[in-house]
Amino acid sequence: MAHFFAIPDDGWFILGGEILDKNTNDILIAYCGLCCTNCIMSTKYGCRGCHSVRSMNRNCKIKECSSGRGYNTCAECKDFEDFKKCKKLNNFMSRFMGFVFDNDRIKNLKRLREIGLDSFKKEKIIDKKP
Repeated sequence: MAHFFAIPDDGWFILGGEILDKNTNDILIAYCGLCCTNCIMSTKYGCRGCHSVRSMNRNCKIKECSSGRGYNTCAECKDFEDFKKCKKLNNFMSRFMGFVFDNDRIKNLKRLREIGLDSFKKEKIIDKKP
């Protein structure tokens, strides 16, 4: 598990022993809204998220759909006002993986839509959930 310690006065934080600038792009957000940086697959097994060639699931239908449309995340998609209606995003396997890895991608995507990618990344520095 990654360890985050916010140090607000000087603009730096610690990620797994590595010091990074708070404004860095090192916070990885998957197409589906998962915060890869906080995921055990990243911290323990070296997955660099679905935006990289080192992702754990190279056949992800969500990645295929979102990247094919040129989106950074599904939050940019206008096809679904309610993300639960997207069958690629909200299906049995997705809900099962959400339970196993203790994450709520739908909630993350709603938040991404509300505040934008940069603000969402800053929130995920403190909120350690994927």
